[in-house]
Amino acid sequence: MTDYAPLPSGTKTGLAVVDLRSDTVTKPTAAMREAMARAAVGDDVFGDDPTVNALQERVAALLGKQAALFMPSGTQSNLCGLLAHCGRGDEYIVGQLAHTYRYEGGGAAVLGSIQPQPLPNQPDGTIRLEDIVTAIKPDDPHFARTRLLALENTWSGNVLPAGYAEAACELAHARGLSTHLDGARLFNAAIASGRPVSDLARPFDSVSICFSKGLGAPIGSMLVGSRELIQRAHRIRKMVGGGLRQVGLLAAAADHALTHHVERLADDHALARRLADGLAALPGITVTPPQTNIVFAQVEGGRGPALIEHLASRGVLATGLIGLRFVTHLDVDAAGIDRAVAATAEFLKS
Repeated sequence: MTDYAPLPSGTKTGLAVVDLRSDTVTKPTAAMREAMARAAVGDDVFGDDPTVNALQERVAALLGKQAALFMPSGTQSNLCGLLAHCGRGDEYIVGQLAHTYRYEGGGAAVLGSIQPQPLPNQPDGTIRLEDIVTAIKPDDPHFARTRLLALENTWSGNVLPAGYAEAACELAHARGLSTHLDGARLFNAAIASGRPVSDLARPFDSVSICFSKGLGAPIGSMLVGSRELIQRAHRIRKMVGGGLRQVGLLAAAADHALTHHVERLADDHALARRLADGLAALPGITVTPPQTNIVFAQVEGGRGPALIEHLASRGVLATGLIGLRFVTHLDVDAAGIDRAVAATAEFLKS
């Protein structure tokens, strides 16, 4: 789901804001800023930035892959991954509500002439294996060439069920497809499931992770995979304008986040449960129990947009594109969650 959400027009100024629009809104901590200031840098286009090189090696090893490539954004990381797997006239199978299909500007189709084949997402974020089998095209000139299966973990805050990724990737590989994972919040999935992030990445040929969501870095993502795939992605990154110079300043923030902000994701998950419990106790609102740091809710009578405006007037920000969405992160504390619940209760009583 998209993480673009402008400030509502009625946002209260002069009041400490509880920003629950997304975990992308976090500010670098003082320690992270210090790490950035100390970073050794070089020209990454020439391949001689030591900090980004070290980060790429660290992330590749952490996810159990051969190589990694730093990207400015998760959208670019996914795009370079898709284009590295597929050529013009190829097709990738993807969920109807997946970020790569729905919220990334159609980049694979526009820039790579890659046809998406969207399939229904089940409530847990999976795509039925039977649907994947049916969607794979025969080798016939009438059809696009099915080359890739793309999945997402977490999906709308849900962790893919245990064993599903393995089964889906095994199916794809048996049919000659490669596999890509949009793992923007893969570390949230690892903390919630109690599994090493390398286990969650293992079935996939490529994985994209994001540093600027729950991990709290100001910018940056990483594509990991085989050396051959990353070499292709490196060329594609250049074509789409992703070559950066002294990127070590950003890599240092991401490295700090990996060292200090992964285990604390459990705190975000606990705050999401606190918020969900508080909202669920109110009359007139239905809450989906969160698995990680994203809470979805529905307000009776179609009053969601009005609630969004009311919350903003009380200095609490959320999004309402598809129901109500609240996202916890390292810049939110228990007091902020309680303010969000209290402001919601005030609205429902009015």
